[in-house]
Amino acid sequence: MAVELDLITGVLLVLAGFATAFINVMAGGGSAVSLMVLLPLLGPVEANATNRVAILFANILGTSNFARKKLVPWRMSSGLIVPALIGTGAGAWVATEVSPETIRTALGVVLIGVALSVLLKPSAWLSEQVEPRLGRWGRAAAFLAIGFYGGFIQVGVGFLLISGLVLGCGLDLVKGSAAKMFLIAVFTALAVLIFVWADQINWTVGLVMAIGNSIGAYLGTRLAMEKGARLIRWLLAIASVAVAIRMLFF
Repeated sequence: MAVELDLITGVLLVLAGFATAFINVMAGGGSAVSLMVLLPLLGPVEANATNRVAILFANILGTSNFARKKLVPWRMSSGLIVPALIGTGAGAWVATEVSPETIRTALGVVLIGVALSVLLKPSAWLSEQVEPRLGRWGRAAAFLAIGFYGGFIQVGVGFLLISGLVLGCGLDLVKGSAAKMFLIAVFTALAVLIFVWADQINWTVGLVMAIGNSIGAYLGTRLAMEKGARLIRWLLAIASVAVAIRMLFF
């Protein structure tokens, strides 16, 4: 779809990109903001694909910021890449063929569970290190499924990743956020390639939004490192409920 951007639309894209990345770094679900702007501009198919361009830029920058503070658990994260990429490839391919409504409904239910866990069992999210609940094969299966969802629709994948990394793998919230950004950067790169193959990306819109995403990711990672797990916990709970309500009822 050809889109001519005027100044107001360009500014709106940058602001939406900023909000999206900032929310994604601190909790997740930020793509709900960017898609609200992209959907009327591009339609659902191109919006879903184009959104990945800005997400890729933001997560590369965010990962580099966490890495400078030595907060990225490289060994743990690297071990999750293969199942996540396999899932992403399958999910992105499916996204070029079918409607995401069923998985959106399922995610809404999952997000309510995440919010309840964050609020009712804070010790599991705030400790410096928790006992991993998943073994090697359990983690592989979980991140295969998360990768599939991320490739398919992206919105809210941060919630699933942070849950898997903190509760399943035993990371604290700050390192879990760093690992989340690294994994999203890796599997979003694959998703972008698949959507390029399907000719579903509007590069002009995606790159303009990436300007805001990059700024939001930079500021969000700095705040996450300074304020730590307690701030992330509350933002995670609030954002997960908000996105769940939107997905289930709107």
